Amino acid sequence: MRELLAAIGARTPAPASGSVAALTGALAAALTEMAARYAGDDVSVDRARELEARLSALADEDAVVYAAFLAERNDDTRAAIVRVPEEIAAAADDVAGVADRVRAQLRTSVAADAEAAATLARAASGVAKRLAELNA
Repeated sequence: MRELLAAIGARTPAPASGSVAALTGALAAALTEMAARYAGDDVSVDRARELEARLSALADEDAVVYAAFLAERNDDTRAAIVRVPEEIAAAADDVAGVADRVRAQLRTSVAADAEAAATLARAASGVAKRLAELNA
């Protein structure tokens, strides 16, 4: 974790806000997975795991496509720095939806974790959507 935080805090163009949004979404998915396990909702457990893996991959992809854009600014690289944040936003929105469904099933203190997951996922989505707008 320290290495990741150091990489984000370094004076380098990537990883930056896109990767952080994706990682925030992945963390929200992990919280959702945990809450879904308490709810006994195997479908939501599986979906949360899929979304966590997708968002983790998108965090890496965002750094790669942004570096490619800086190396060669063209229509293809610009399209990539818009597409990846849009994909991050869509996956984070999915996490929020799963977290909301799981939250509705819980009557324990774990419900707060599901609620936190939904909040984090929505924040990640908002950041990614704005990033896509700025990159366009």
